[in-house]
Amino acid sequence: MLTLDRQVVDAIVAHARRDHPDEACGIVVGPVGSDRAERVVEMTNALRSMTQYEFEPAEQRKVYRELDDRDEEVVVVYHSHTATEAYPSRTDVRHASQPQAHYVLVSTRDPDDAELRSFRIVDDVVTEEEVRIAG
Repeated sequence: MLTLDRQVVDAIVAHARRDHPDEACGIVVGPVGSDRAERVVEMTNALRSMTQYEFEPAEQRKVYRELDDRDEEVVVVYHSHTATEAYPSRTDVRHASQPQAHYVLVSTRDPDDAELRSFRIVDDVVTEEEVRIAG
């Protein structure tokens, strides 16, 4: 199960809506070893695409160095789907490189009702997990 504070969920959904019709992407980080998703870090989708995302490489290097300096780690990798359900695509599964992370997807296909779901993706196996929203 993934527990997210309401403010984190609201920030992810707001980012997804703001970047629509392109896919939004980012991470949520927390203290090393805690599995607590505390701080949203919006990333730039280098592909600027409605159907794919890729973190801008220089920005990603900088952010990950800062995480090391702050004793933080990636807890959640998130992105949006703009026209389909919040479920990992084959491309998403192929690019899932952090087996310890929760992969959160937000669908913005319905502008009035964003769908948010979380998955674990390990060795190309997708397992949906419950999302509990606190606060």
